[in-house]
Amino acid sequence: MTPALEATALWKLYQAGESTVQAVRGVDLHIRNGDMVAVMGPSGCGKTTLLNILSGIDEPSSGNVSVNGAPLYGISDNARTDLRAEHFGFIFQDFNLLPVLSAVENVELPLLLLGESPTDARNESLAALGRVGLSDRAHHRPAELSGGQQQRVAVARAIVHKPSIILCDEPTGNLDTSTSEEVMQLLRDMNRELNTTFLIVTHDLQIAKQCQRIISMSDGLVVNDQRKPGTEEE
Repeated sequence: MTPALEATALWKLYQAGESTVQAVRGVDLHIRNGDMVAVMGPSGCGKTTLLNILSGIDEPSSGNVSVNGAPLYGISDNARTDLRAEHFGFIFQDFNLLPVLSAVENVELPLLLLGESPTDARNESLAALGRVGLSDRAHHRPAELSGGQQQRVAVARAIVHKPSIILCDEPTGNLDTSTSEEVMQLLRDMNRELNTTFLIVTHDLQIAKQCQRIISMSDGLVVNDQRKPGTEEE
């Protein structure tokens, strides 16, 4: 079966003055469809850089990435943008909602960028907000929402175009424990019900333990890759 995400011999080098920083060093990664994977490691270990390369935000110095079998690099910028828009959803620590737009307007943006009609985009966005329990907050702006509600809007925005893969960078980092649990329950439900693939960068071991697989990084290397018993590949 074609993997959701596959990386081969990824390297990312940065120049820092006269020094060369090896942020990602020869990483190979195979993530199957429907996996829920956590990437952990200390600050500066390369986990966010790896996420940026896998998402097409930051081009590797060398190596290859494929998304559902399609190459992410070695193609035009427009083709990469289209590939990202079709296959990926994104959830960030800081929500990244546009403050001048209402919740439903924030959620419908990916659909409008994909060319859906305003009517269809609005209806699908309202349905996505309903899925995360925010039907009654659809016309509120971010400043009128709690942190947990803002992250639920971000989740709705990430899922509204039904991407096969959702990439998360510290998705509960700005939330209290109770709200973090609610958001993770939403993500687990989507993983189970929709077979959505999740790749979650986190420093929180309690978040990582809710995933099927934990990848640990140190100094740009994958140093451990452990799958929960009972979730092994067939």
